[in-house]
Amino acid sequence: MDLKNKTTADFILLGLFPSCRYPNLLIFLILFIYTLASAGNSILILLIWLDPRLHTPMYFLLSQLSLIDLAYISSTVPKAATNYFTGRQNISFFACATQMFSFLTLGLAECILLTLMAYDRYVAVCNPLRYTILMSPKVCLKMAASTWIGAIGAALVHTIYPMNFPICGSRKINHYFCEMPAILRMSCVDTSIYEMVKLVSTIIFLLTPFALILTSYTLIFLTVLRMNSPKGRNKALATCSSHLTVVSLYFGQAIFIYMTPTSSHTPDQDQVGAVLGTIVTPMLNPLIYSLRNKEVVGALQKCSGRCCNRDSARSLQ
Repeated sequence: MDLKNKTTADFILLGLFPSCRYPNLLIFLILFIYTLASAGNSILILLIWLDPRLHTPMYFLLSQLSLIDLAYISSTVPKAATNYFTGRQNISFFACATQMFSFLTLGLAECILLTLMAYDRYVAVCNPLRYTILMSPKVCLKMAASTWIGAIGAALVHTIYPMNFPICGSRKINHYFCEMPAILRMSCVDTSIYEMVKLVSTIIFLLTPFALILTSYTLIFLTVLRMNSPKGRNKALATCSSHLTVVSLYFGQAIFIYMTPTSSHTPDQDQVGAVLGTIVTPMLNPLIYSLRNKEVVGALQKCSGRCCNRDSARSLQ
């Protein structure tokens, strides 16, 4: 297949669980989750920006996580919903490549960021006297920049390479967005070498960060056990448990999709993993961090109180 035909032929997205008996219910459920995720992450970003008490390294990194989650879910759901309601299933070659690049960039950025958030908690609990130096605003900005630069570089490689595999026969993607395993499954050439490259990349970008996070939290728990203050112990555990919950959600689905060969799981299993990673997790993250965090709840109450006071003042005028 020549390059011209390859880049002008559209792919066909079969959608979210095409064999589902209740597609209307499913798409409205997905849109409901999308609305909750968008609202939750937007509110969290706004609270961190408005409340001076949340202008700390931990909340700066959390705002970056919310930004990633907001973009993550927006990179797939709107297109899937548009295709469903318009009845159009096609997506151009370049739109497919762009969607894959966005998805990979945001996924890799989240992986790196979760590792940096674990490091932030390690410094706060295990080395508190040097926290302001090791986690200064300048260091935090460098962390954010390195997260995006590393993610973009790796995503570029893993977008260009699979999108250049020749595709023979049907260009139907049994998925609701352009994802790497779905593209590899359509290829008519041997992809074993790329599968090995993918495995190495997964070790670098998934297993290594996961090992660093486990190491950080092992050291944190050992330090917490030596604390004499029950209040300090409970506060440290509450903050860390929220992060560990998010880490478990993210790495569980990511390792399942990218650590195993594409041929070892079905398209439906790929979709389940993708839904958990790109739709469910972005909705749960702001809930996990806000409901179990007194500072975020306090900031929300304070902001709500200000809005109510302003409305009352306007109604009295």
